[in-house]
Amino acid sequence: MTINVSKAFDYPGEYTYEETIPLEELQGLKGVTFTEAVPLKMLVSNKVGVVMMEYTAHSSVRVQCARCLKELELKEEHHFEHVLVRENDTGNDDFITAPGGVLDMSETALTDILLEMPLKFLCREDCKGLCPVCGADLNEGGCGCEMP
Repeated sequence: MTINVSKAFDYPGEYTYEETIPLEELQGLKGVTFTEAVPLKMLVSNKVGVVMMEYTAHSSVRVQCARCLKELELKEEHHFEHVLVRENDTGNDDFITAPGGVLDMSETALTDILLEMPLKFLCREDCKGLCPVCGADLNEGGCGCEMP
């Protein structure tokens, strides 16, 4: 999904946008399954020639606990801020490039959301995981195996 933000580059002020990243664009990611489209609320502002974008994204993902392999669904609200530039000749990764005033919001939001997620998901902080001998869920009680 692209958004034309060229007006914000040309004229000082604040501009709001509301878009939704469709579920089809969020499929095929390893380890994370989005269960709903991702709504975005954005504020793009030009103050003294600096174009800033602030936005909120709501995500709902299905993941597996890294210890007990139970599926869990996480619903989160994310807040992000970026400086927008039309072109980035400096190679500075702190800026989001909007060539011709057009911003690829799907790529930007998806990257931001995935970078904010933990490397491992746990169903709870004290998850005991699975028995390495018989595979029983140790959160539900002992399994009787003699651990090596």
